[in-house]
Amino acid sequence: MASASRATDIDGAAPALRALYPALALLPPDELAATLRDAQRLAVPTGTVLFEQGQSCALFPLILKGTIRVSKPAANGRELPLYRLCEGDTCVITSACLLGGAAYSARGIAETDLDLVALPRQRFLALLDHVPFRDFVFCLFSERIAELMQVVEEVAFRKLDERLAALLLGKGRIVHATHQQLADELGSVREMVTRLLKGFSEARLVRLGREQIEILDAQALRGLASRHA
Repeated sequence: MASASRATDIDGAAPALRALYPALALLPPDELAATLRDAQRLAVPTGTVLFEQGQSCALFPLILKGTIRVSKPAANGRELPLYRLCEGDTCVITSACLLGGAAYSARGIAETDLDLVALPRQRFLALLDHVPFRDFVFCLFSERIAELMQVVEEVAFRKLDERLAALLLGKGRIVHATHQQLADELGSVREMVTRLLKGFSEARLVRLGREQIEILDAQALRGLASRHA
């Protein structure tokens, strides 16, 4: 994990780990102690690239505080957001890479300052011998696959204007975001989002301001968002 500074208070992280990751609390005491001995506690600043497409995978992250955005980068510089991780989550793509000994197929970036505990691959594989931890990992696989299928459905079957309307509605009456940030979330380009927002503005669905968008007609946006739902 690039540019992460190591913190030494692993024992101090134990209560938070047990609370956020109940599967760890169900481990035998000696196994939990071994896990803490092998772990690294990392303080990661906002904007750090935690992993990159094609990079080898060696650590399994357990997030104590903060948010990670996972996306699929394209050769033309665009990105397709896949999912976000927060406290108590862990990364299914990392799990798959560790299980298969494969390189990363996506990019992970710290959206906020992070406090996390990272386990080496051998410790992660050893924990899979314990049913609660194994169930935790495979439950994450199930949840993330469902989320990723929804992303595929959104991209494949919904038009960009419908997806933009749904995105705006999910951010409240006043949306504090640039056109580029919205484009990044939609896996599109700024020019397309700007063109659609201008159309929404002309139809009096929204009012455009500097780095903010005011929702004027939420009902009409809901109708647009659900057109092919």
